[in-house]
Amino acid sequence: MKKKLSWVLALSLALTPLAPASIMAAEAPAQAAKTVAKAEASAKSLKEIASQKASLLTEQYGTTSVQYALIDGGKIAVSGQSGINDKEGRIPLSKTTMYGIGSTSKVFTTAAVMQLVEAGSISLDTPIVQYIPEFKMKDERYSKITPRMLLNHSSGLQGSSLGNGFLFDDNDSYAHDTLLRQLSSQKLKADPGAYSVYSNDSFTLAEILVEKVSGQNFTAFIHEHFTGPLDLKNTKTSQDSLDAKQMAALYFPTSPDQLPNETVNVIGTGGIYSTAEDLVKFSTIFTGQTSGVLSKDSVEAMAQEEYKRGIWPDQADNSFDFGLGWDSVRLFPFSEYGIQALTKGGDTILYHASLVVLPEHNMAAAVLSSGGSSSTNQLLANEMLLAALKEKGEIKDILPEKSFGKPVKADLPAEQMDHAGFYASSNQMVKASIQENGQLAITVPMVPEYPAEQYVYSKDGSFMSEDGSIKVSFVKESNGRTYIWVRQYVSLPGMGQLALSHYTGEKMDSHKITGQTEAAWKQREGRKYFPLNEKYSSLMYFLMEPSVAIKRDPSMKGYLIDKTITGPDSAESLHQVPAIGSRDTAAYHFYKERGTEYLEAAGSLFVSEQNIKALYAGKKSTVTVGADGYARWFTVPKSAAGKTMTVTIPETAAFAVYDAQGASLNYSLTSGSNQVKLPENGTIVFAGDAGSAFGITLRK
Repeated sequence: MKKKLSWVLALSLALTPLAPASIMAAEAPAQAAKTVAKAEASAKSLKEIASQKASLLTEQYGTTSVQYALIDGGKIAVSGQSGINDKEGRIPLSKTTMYGIGSTSKVFTTAAVMQLVEAGSISLDTPIVQYIPEFKMKDERYSKITPRMLLNHSSGLQGSSLGNGFLFDDNDSYAHDTLLRQLSSQKLKADPGAYSVYSNDSFTLAEILVEKVSGQNFTAFIHEHFTGPLDLKNTKTSQDSLDAKQMAALYFPTSPDQLPNETVNVIGTGGIYSTAEDLVKFSTIFTGQTSGVLSKDSVEAMAQEEYKRGIWPDQADNSFDFGLGWDSVRLFPFSEYGIQALTKGGDTILYHASLVVLPEHNMAAAVLSSGGSSSTNQLLANEMLLAALKEKGEIKDILPEKSFGKPVKADLPAEQMDHAGFYASSNQMVKASIQENGQLAITVPMVPEYPAEQYVYSKDGSFMSEDGSIKVSFVKESNGRTYIWVRQYVSLPGMGQLALSHYTGEKMDSHKITGQTEAAWKQREGRKYFPLNEKYSSLMYFLMEPSVAIKRDPSMKGYLIDKTITGPDSAESLHQVPAIGSRDTAAYHFYKERGTEYLEAAGSLFVSEQNIKALYAGKKSTVTVGADGYARWFTVPKSAAGKTMTVTIPETAAFAVYDAQGASLNYSLTSGSNQVKLPENGTIVFAGDAGSAFGITLRK
């Protein structure tokens, strides 16, 4: 499928800090379109529409399994599943199959805070330090952060201190337990309240706030105040005992076997597991169908347009505009019908979720999946709700999909040329090239094989794509910074349309470094750094070689991608792009101990490849994890390449092998295999509890 850069930059509201892959497309497979036409022609009822569109996700759009439910007036109107569970077919999908709901957990967290507000225990606009005296940062502005700023993403926190937060079948609470320590060494990226940008750490801190004020651990609070009163029998947290047989089976394209359960150990941020039916039952506290759990005032406060408190693009069709906890409080396309819709999506690595609530119509839909994305899940939820509204006569027709229309070319004003240059967002740098004939090209300098996106200057003052689905403008905001503003309609045949309106990058000023600073960074150029303090059960080892590469664009040597180089041993993201553009930032700090260079970022510790040794190429050897518990990394020497390595693995340990391109060849925890053929120029990591000893045998 064709990828759109603006989609890649602007869409994902995932829990994880990994760069999102675009699964949407302007052009979908012809076969999918035919399937859609056939399905819609035969649709006769809401239940059939839901079933057919869910099947479309699993049969045409790469989702492993989907579970969905719609509630109307407090009663489940539609409930179903599509796709496969375990490949052996021993445990079929059902309405009680549980999925991780990822960041949809943030709505539970917000509701928990609001309950404490109702009790008079918390004020939304009182500084957090009054409730959590231990909360400190390396930035005096932290004392101004309030609960409201946590819940509307405007706290100014860097974003995601998620070391050991995503583990396979392991509910180690390290990420939660160490957050205050991690924050104590961090600075803010903006004044508290200056602008809203997606912030996972804000919700883990909100989780801690609930615990400090209530005197209960978060899991106990959720069960006492929500799952119990609402009879949510299949809603748990990662700190509960999760029955593997009840969890949706997980798979990944590069791994043919079923994976262990993904355990997210920052509950308030993304560690709740549920079912579609339980989620829509939970939604009744926002539609007035359940009393005594959350007051009308709290529900209305959560639905306010919080995004307007800071810098934000002009009002336009959008699939997210933050409230308190909600991704959007004016979700498209319901805004086209004059209907308020609230939504929250969630993406971990393997689980995905979407909850869409129509408060004025007492309706909600939830879609959960293994594989896929929260965005496609949201599209299914939207389609179900629109079909239900039409079936009830509350809307007359489903409106046609929107477009900006074909561009009407116009002469380019000279001042538009000033917008050419480099633009940054988290872990991304793009280049905007503007020609006098009105052509705009957007490229990714660090990924030269990525094709340039072409736009033409149009009569309305924006640059437009040829098909009329995307508008690109340049805006100088009240803070004096210049942004790329992208507005886009994205359609998935048979599944509807999303609208996006976001600043996707901030213009980077010229920044030259010289002398000692340039010499230090020149020496690091091209090096990789490998993680040391990530637990053996971490999903980080599963996807690909989890290294950090130091690579600068030759024409922007004062930056490390989006990070401004601030000294010989430091770099930090100084851009301030609202919504998601500046999410998940982290300052880089390099230091040396006993001749070994380390990199620290958001609590994660990495070691330079210069300090990694080659694996012993003899027949037998032993690798032991030291008293510090740090992972042991090795390169594959030429004399060992092609040999089969057999490893005796301790009980609380695992190893992984990667090829020269960083692809994972074997991660023992997911593959169950202790053997692998060693690749030329590959890398190996042994991770486990301190003292774990791996016995290694090599043979041809």
